[in-house]
Amino acid sequence: MQKITPETEKIMTERFGKDSIIALATDENGMPFVRNVDGFYEDGAFYVITYALSDKMKQIEKNPNVAIAGDWFTAHGKGINLGYFGKSENKCIAEKLKKAFEAWIDNGHNNFDDENTCILCIQLTTGVLFSHGTRYDIDFTKDMDNIEK
Repeated sequence: MQKITPETEKIMTERFGKDSIIALATDENGMPFVRNVDGFYEDGAFYVITYALSDKMKQIEKNPNVAIAGDWFTAHGKGINLGYFGKSENKCIAEKLKKAFEAWIDNGHNNFDDENTCILCIQLTTGVLFSHGTRYDIDFTKDMDNIEK
C-alpha cells in the first residue's frame, strides 16, 4: 500500500470531486448498516450533508469507523460530524457542497435553518481504487504534502 500520489489524487478528484453516490456503511452493536449518500470528495475525505439526529450519525457517534464504496472504489475511514451546515467554520466546505449539489440542494429535502442539518466528513484511511485496469492500494493516512493543488 502506498500513500496517495498526484496520479491517484487526480483520479479521485475527477471521479468524485462532484455529486457522487456512495454507499456508506456503519456499525451498531456488531450489526452493519449501509445506505447510499450523496458525497463530494476533496483532499482525502468525502463530505455529506445529513441530519445530526439520523441513525447514521448516532451510529457514527458511537463508532466512527465507517466504510464506503462507489464507482470502482472502496475505502475505510473515520466519520466526523463537522456540525451545523451554516456555522462559520463550515463556510468554505459548505460553499463547495452547494455548488456540487446544486441540482438538488434546494429541493426542500434539507432545512438549512435547522441546526441539526450538518456536514459529515468521512476522513479516509485506506482504500482500493481501480482505473483503466490498474489497481491502486492507497494509504490516505500518510503525508499528503506531495499532492499538487
